[in-house]
Amino acid sequence: MGTPDFAVPTLESLLEWPGGRVVAVVTAPDRPAGRGRKLQASAVKVAAEAHGVPVLQPTNLKSQDFQAELKSFGADLQVVVAFRMLPEAVWNMPRLGSINIHASLLPQYRGAAPINWALMHGDTETGVTSFFLRHEIDTGDLILQDRMPIAPEDDFGSLYDKLKTAGAALARRSVEAIAAGNAPSTPQEQRDNLRPAPKIQKETGRLDFTRPATELVNWVRGLSPTPTAFATLPDGRTLKIFRAQTLPADAAAEQLPAPGTWASDGKHHLRVAAADGWLDLLDVQLEGKKRLPVKELLLGFKLPA
Repeated sequence: MGTPDFAVPTLESLLEWPGGRVVAVVTAPDRPAGRGRKLQASAVKVAAEAHGVPVLQPTNLKSQDFQAELKSFGADLQVVVAFRMLPEAVWNMPRLGSINIHASLLPQYRGAAPINWALMHGDTETGVTSFFLRHEIDTGDLILQDRMPIAPEDDFGSLYDKLKTAGAALARRSVEAIAAGNAPSTPQEQRDNLRPAPKIQKETGRLDFTRPATELVNWVRGLSPTPTAFATLPDGRTLKIFRAQTLPADAAAEQLPAPGTWASDGKHHLRVAAADGWLDLLDVQLEGKKRLPVKELLLGFKLPA
């Protein structure tokens, strides 16, 4: 059960597993996409059909017709990766239950956007977790975890790609352990300092320049290349920001203007004052234009007064 390309490596790994058979795939209905608004199949559906696997695309997971069709496949286990919240009648249907592959080291970052939030908080480590589904989201007993360092140059796009591969390997090992009857099942630790990972809203991407520059760099990393951090230029236009850096301390030694003050030499740099220094923009997109390195943007752009 899955929808985006994040789930495809797990599907392909299970299709290659000699110890069992993928009897069906459940994914989201086709959705309009692009300028022509043509219906587009999910990445998981495309992969499943390429392998001749039956595909179910319910609009209502509580529908009795869908649940009857799902039950007819007689699955022993359901593997969920980047899908919707399941009703108990669905996750409790197989004799071995249902497992989820989550892109964080649970119990940290429960929710829809764990990769984004780990980067936005400046974490240096993350990972993938397999766990048994139960009522409350992302709270079931843990099966396995794999840890992974977050490189300073990682952004959402690069970490997403690393974790989808790691998640596929973890899913395969978890399914093998369940099939062998020796899968761990460890209750999640109850802690007070847990960070949630709620769905990213558009306004989440608006940069708050009263914060330290390092925090803003991490915010940019966690939202790049999508849905993207952004700021409003002095003339009201929106500037998307894909990459940024803090200025070295010696370069920011002059009197710092108020947070949110823009500055540019018109040729090489475009900067915004943060709480403790400058946020130096490197890779941006002006509304209505394409993404460009700042030096290329400045060839035809003058910072509004």
